Formats: sequence, C-alpha cells, structure tokens
Amino acid sequence: MLITLKELAALCDARIEGGDPSASIHSAADITSAQQGQVTQLTNAKYVRHIKNSTATACFIAEGFVVENIPENTALLICADPEMSFIKAVEQLHPAKVYNSQIADQAIIDDTVTLGHDLFIGPYAVIGEYTTIGDNTAILAGTYIGNNVTIGRNCRIHPYSVIYDDTIIGDNVIIHSGAIIGADGFGYKFRNNAHIKVPQVGNVVIEDNVEIGANTCIDRGALGSTTIGMGSKIDNLVQIGHNNKVGKHVIMCGLTGVSGSCTIEDYAILAGSSGIADHVTIGQGAVVMARSGVAGDVPAGSQFFGSPAKDKKTAYKEQIAISKLPELIKKVKALEEEIRQLQNQS
Repeated sequence: MLITLKELAALCDARIEGGDPSASIHSAADITSAQQGQVTQLTNAKYVRHIKNSTATACFIAEGFVVENIPENTALLICADPEMSFIKAVEQLHPAKVYNSQIADQAIIDDTVTLGHDLFIGPYAVIGEYTTIGDNTAILAGTYIGNNVTIGRNCRIHPYSVIYDDTIIGDNVIIHSGAIIGADGFGYKFRNNAHIKVPQVGNVVIEDNVEIGANTCIDRGALGSTTIGMGSKIDNLVQIGHNNKVGKHVIMCGLTGVSGSCTIEDYAILAGSSGIADHVTIGQGAVVMARSGVAGDVPAGSQFFGSPAKDKKTAYKEQIAISKLPELIKKVKALEEEIRQLQNQS
C-alpha cells in the first residue's frame, strides 16, 4: 500500500523533522535493511550506528532520543511511543489478509453445526457434530474441529490445526498451523508391571484474544479444564500439560514445556526452552528465564534462572563462582604441593 509521509505521520501521531513530507512510503523494514520508500524505527541505542548509512525515507524515534548523522533524505517521525507508532504503520502498509464470506464445497460440515455470519471455511476443513462457529471467523484449509466445540467471533484457525471435542474458544483467538488443542493429557498409573492409562475426560478452555503458535500442544484436563487466560500469547512448539491454569496476559516463548496441574498466574513470562515441573505455581508477573528448569514455586514478581532454577541474583553469583573454579583448583594444587614440600623438609 502506498501512502505519503505526511499521511503516515498523521496516522501515527508523529511530527516530521527533515525529509520530504510528500515522499511516498510503500512498506516497512528494520533499521539494518530499510531503503528508499520504506519506513523504519530506531528505539535501541545499540542500533544507532545503522542510521548513518540508511537510505530509509523515514524513521520513527522517541521524543528526546538523540540521533546524529541523520542522512539528508531520511525524515524523523518523532512521537511518544515509536514502537506502537511503528506497529500502526506496519498495519497500514501491510494490511492483514481478509477472508471474504465463503464456505468451500470441499468442506465437510455436520448438519448439526451452528454457523455464524460472514464465515470463511476453507477446502477440506472438517467440523464435527454440535459445534458452534461465531461470526467473522475464518477456518482455513485442512483444519479439523471435533464435536461439541465452541469457537467465538473474529477467530482465525490456520491450516491443519486440530481442535478436539468439547474445546471452548473465545473471541479474537488466533491458532496457527499444526497446533493441537485438546489431545489427551499424559497420565498413567503403574500397576502389575504395566502403565495403565488414566482416562482424560476434561476439556480445554481458551479465553478471548489468545494467540497460539504453530505446532503447540495444549492437553485437555483429566477431569476438569485446562484453561488459557485472556490475552495470553503462546509461541511455537510449546507443550502445556493437562489441568494447567494459565492466567491472563501470560507470555510463553518457544520450546517451553509445562507439566500437569500447574498454575501460571497473570502477566508471568516463561522464556524460551524453560521447563516447569508438575504442581508448580508461577506467581503473578514472575519471569522464568531462558532454559531454566523449575521444580518449585516461583514467587510473584521474581526472576528465576538456572536448573534447578533459583532467584536470578543467587544463580548469577553461582555462575560467577563456577567460572572461577579452574583458577581456584590451580591454587589449591599449588598449596598442596607447598604443603607436601614443607612436610618433606620437616
């Protein structure tokens, strides 16, 4: 989409400094690659060096952010929150794909399904008995939706997702390709030298404004519900076990694994490759840092790191101490040698 610099500045609540207000902007790019006709952003001082040789037509920066060596043809778009302004610009310049109301002939939809208005249902999608799909939702090609599923308004279910029976999904939910929602939880009892499966008869409840990444798996509850709270964002390749209670606006980064019956409270962050043992509570606003292994409760507002994870400051001190071990071993060996020589002399 093409827009003038002046129009873009007005849309994003920014004022123009330098450049040509009538210049055309056709797309957005990052600061390291933006070229003429593109807009970028500069919000981190470590990237300032890239502006000197940039050919971008415009760059969002914050009020008071000092930048030198601005190219003559690059306009600064100065605003209160350049990151949010840049998001507005990207949405304007790269509009999301719109799925017009259509139900493909190849879709398989049970007669008992309740369909809302203005739906898109792609080829080879399968929708089971007594399922309800809300208005303006897009079910893309090859998606499987089981029986007695409820999906709200304005949702987008990407190709080849699988949503098992009895799942409840709120409004404005995005589920990316390959995600599996509602598979059996991993529950067994060991009896007579064999693993006996515990029936998994609960469901999954996903509240409004949740986004679930590609190839993520969320298991159904054994008896009750596995729940994902409003506004939570779950990355690709995340495993969420049965009976977990995930709060509102939680972030789970890629390759995170959460065992069963955990409570992840509101605004918590689980960084990449973190692992959470079963029956653990992650407190409100707590951060579990990347590749940490959590075996016990994490207090609200804390930052935990390591495996086993502990308070970040303690974990960092231990890491520093461990880095000094080789030198310490040398000193101990030298002292042992001195002692041995003194013993021999005596």
